[in-house]
Formats: sequence, C-alpha cells, structure tokens
Amino acid sequence: MNYKILVQYDGTRYEGWQRQERTGSTIQGKIEAVLSKMCGEEVQIQGAGRTDAGVHAKGQVANVHLKEQVDPQEVKQYLNRYLPEDIAVSEVTEVPERFHSRLNATGKIYVYRIATGEVKKVFERRYIYDFGEKPDMELMCRAAEILTGTHDFKSFCANRRMKKSTVRTIYSIDLKEKEGEIVITYTGNGFLHHMIRILTGTLLEVGMKKRSLSSVAELLEVRDREKAGFTAPAKGLTLEKVLYSPLQKESETL
Repeated sequence: MNYKILVQYDGTRYEGWQRQERTGSTIQGKIEAVLSKMCGEEVQIQGAGRTDAGVHAKGQVANVHLKEQVDPQEVKQYLNRYLPEDIAVSEVTEVPERFHSRLNATGKIYVYRIATGEVKKVFERRYIYDFGEKPDMELMCRAAEILTGTHDFKSFCANRRMKKSTVRTIYSIDLKEKEGEIVITYTGNGFLHHMIRILTGTLLEVGMKKRSLSSVAELLEVRDREKAGFTAPAKGLTLEKVLYSPLQKESETL
C-alpha cells in the first residue's frame, strides 16, 4: 500500500529534510526510524522537497510504500506518538500505487518572514529573520515583478556545480507588510538550492537601495551567483504547501 503523509516541523535543530549517513538529525531520518520500528523492517520514504538545515515546514509531503495494509489513522497515531515534539504528522491517507510525492508535485508555496522593527520578536525568533531595518516596499515589489515568470535562475542557485537545468517558473512573489514585519510568499513550479533565500536577500538589497532594479534584470542574464544578493537566514523560511492540482485552485485555498 502507498500512503501519503502530510508533515509539519520546526527545522531549527535539524540538518534539513534529507537523510544523511553522517547524522541522524534529519526529518526524513526521524520519520523513517519510527516507521521502521512500526513495521519491524527498514522503511524508506520519499519527500516532495529537500528543505535545508534550519528551514521549517507546515505542509511538507512524503509518501511511503508498506508491505502490509495498515489503517492510515493508526499510522498517523503511531508516528505522532514516537516522533520528537518538533515533528508532527497532520494527515495520512491511502493513495494510488503510482503516486510519488516529488514527481507528481506541480509546484510549491514558500513563505519568508522578515522582522523590520526595532524591537526583536523574542517569542518568534526561530521563525523570522530579524533584519531590524525597514526597506522600501515599493522597490522590492518592482524587483519581484522582474523575477516573476520563467527564467534561468542560475544566479540564485547556491550549487555552483549544478549540471541540470536551472530554468524555473515563479508564478508569483507576493509581498505584504504589517506592523514590524514583511511577509514574502513565493509560488513556483520548483526552486533551486537556496534559491528563495538568495531571492529574498536580493530583494532586501533593492529595498535598502544597495542594488538597482536594472541589476536585478541583469542577474537573469549573467547567470552568476557571485553577482546576486546575500543568502537570507534559513530560519525565516517555511514550506507552506506542496501543490498537486491546478495552481490557481490550490493557491486560493491558502
């Protein structure tokens, strides 16, 4: 049987989603360990995306094939009983045998939070980048418009040895400002290594007038990571949702 698992986690103390031989401190590793204990044999799961160390998720998706049929509710209860307190399973459902959490995904929605006030957000410090300055929102929005669409985002990829295509489509970059905070919502068909964090750093440089709007357009042409902005901290980033059906319908449910 194939099961789809909806996962949320605080990524602060983990080395990212992907299982690693050098450490057991990954989200995938923790979930696989509990499922293997439940099944009495080694179990491997497939994740929709590899969030970096320190990045959080409210709507990560994974799928797992189990030899024996188990009630989805029992799987959910077992996982939540034995997983660490900073990882939780929101939902477990049976899905068709050929469903694959990564290959069937049509897009992802990420949210990046930036604190702009003078007073630190003490109780939210794990989930927000304490920038401490107020950038020009109009300039940031204009830069976001330049970056929206289908482009080669090699300048925004931390993996300089990337051999696969670095062309991606960003459907929208939505910036909203509230008291002492800027929230940036990115919706796209896929994102490169550190791409959202580099995009965020670049937008902030524009907002602080350290970078021109024309230079943003040039970044899409030069395809050089060294020319783009700084990499914003991981803690401000959260994977909100993985999309599996038409983007317009899915995004409207947020």
